[in-house]
Amino acid sequence: MIQSIRDGAAYAAEQGWLSESFSYGFLINALLAALILGPILGGLGTLVIAKRLAFFSEAVGHGALTGIALGILLGEPVQSPLIGLFTFCMVFALLLHFVRSRTQVPYDTLVGVFLALALAVGAAMLTFVARKVNVHILENVLFGSILTVTDQDLWLLLISCVVILACLLPTFNRILLSSISPDIAKVRGVPATFFDYLFVIMITLITIAAVKMIGAVLVGALLLIPGATARLFTPNMSSFVRWSAVLATVSCLLGTWLPMELKLPVPSGAAIIMVSATFFLIACLYQIIFKERGSAV
Repeated sequence: MIQSIRDGAAYAAEQGWLSESFSYGFLINALLAALILGPILGGLGTLVIAKRLAFFSEAVGHGALTGIALGILLGEPVQSPLIGLFTFCMVFALLLHFVRSRTQVPYDTLVGVFLALALAVGAAMLTFVARKVNVHILENVLFGSILTVTDQDLWLLLISCVVILACLLPTFNRILLSSISPDIAKVRGVPATFFDYLFVIMITLITIAAVKMIGAVLVGALLLIPGATARLFTPNMSSFVRWSAVLATVSCLLGTWLPMELKLPVPSGAAIIMVSATFFLIACLYQIIFKERGSAV
């Protein structure tokens, strides 16, 4: 199926219906990944904002550095050290949430400690990784690269997103309720602790799935920025989720395609975040102008 899509895009580019850049198979792979990732990142991002876990998603993304180094040291392929990445990120996220629920340390302080520790361990391990491979190869994993998205990655991404959707859709309202009002959730018999851990697992899984496309360091930003932008447009929750998903998807698509079309030597992850941040700045500017006009009237 993926090959048929690539062949169709190549034919359309050959006929002049699409830009010449669509004749490259790796770009089609990346665009398909963007279409899969965008709605999930946007949807989860709304809960990240509602639960005030923006710093947590950043910590998991930065902690991926240690997981990548660990996987390479254990003999995994440099371009896809998935077992080390998955294992470390999942243990890191669950341990962080476990400690959070059992200490009085402010959450932002606790996340900062875990993030600093993960980065320090990862940096130390990279010294040993550099003896095995060119450490610059890791830039593709840290900051994203459309060149590295393979058919296998697409299927893995699709399976991950299907699993996340299967968990998210039936539980979204209960996760949201436990975020906004834990006391009401408790009265209604909602197991808030269970849903907290479930959400942590979903965030970790999408972080790992998005590593090749967006990069381990930047994926946390895409969980946050589209949702923050959508929040400026609407106070309604359903519209909030839809706008966030649309903005995340458009950011992924434009950030993937524009560097190829304009022949810019920019990693796909960085381009995606810059496009998303541009939408956010435009939304902020619109809000400022709108409020000034309203106050003037």
